[in-house]
Amino acid sequence: MFLKFFRPVKYIALIAALSACGTKVETTSETTSPPPAAEITATPEPTPTIPNLQAELLDDRSKTTNSPLGTFDFKNHTYELPRGWQNPDGTTEITLVNGKVAPVEAATSEDMDPETKAAVKAERRIGMSYVTTKYFDVTGDGADEAFVVLKIETAGSAIPQLVYVFTWKDGKPELIWPFRTGDRADGGLKDLRAENGELIVELYGRDRFILGQTETGKITGDEEQLCCPTFFTRSRYKWNGKNFLMQGKRLTFSVEDPNAPPIENLGDIVNEPAKARK
Repeated sequence: MFLKFFRPVKYIALIAALSACGTKVETTSETTSPPPAAEITATPEPTPTIPNLQAELLDDRSKTTNSPLGTFDFKNHTYELPRGWQNPDGTTEITLVNGKVAPVEAATSEDMDPETKAAVKAERRIGMSYVTTKYFDVTGDGADEAFVVLKIETAGSAIPQLVYVFTWKDGKPELIWPFRTGDRADGGLKDLRAENGELIVELYGRDRFILGQTETGKITGDEEQLCCPTFFTRSRYKWNGKNFLMQGKRLTFSVEDPNAPPIENLGDIVNEPAKARK
């Protein structure tokens, strides 16, 4: 009786002892700490490359001609100032010397009396610098015209440009069309070329084109960084013997997606609802 009772108790005690040993091993063994989390460093975004907005204008296309205009010194020449760029004293011409004329800023200050301030402002002059000349025939006379591009120097960061179209007459250049363009993405000049006897003008921005002597057609709210235009507009002009008249539709192209189809006369589409509300 005693032995029968003792054996189960003995086995139970043995199992308990073994269980205790197992628990003891787990408790006293060293616990390996997880490795420290790797520090994640954010990779900075690369600084966007500012595009060269004058690349097409300054390339080698149409840089030579058999016309006498090709030997004329446009870097030392007197140019008329287009509408909106006359100097305070009323002068309407500017003469380049070696391709440059420095601007006269004539800064004013708040402590100046009105008469002094007005006198200082009257001394201001815009500057000018030579950019390039292109040669091609867009009047249909078989001889190339010269398209002289100048940059307006304002003593600031803006870089509007002027285009002077000359033909050769009576032994000298004769101006047949001057026009001004905007500042980089804001209607700045992208390219000039001839196609099928017409003048092609491309300006940065949506539906920007030349009307008379001035770049125009800005769409309300169409604003972007001056350095980096996302659209440009192509328009065509034909010489009628006296003036260059726009032909066909104005086409707005995407800079980011060259394969996207152009939008025709975009300004008319965007501005039509605003006109209807008036």
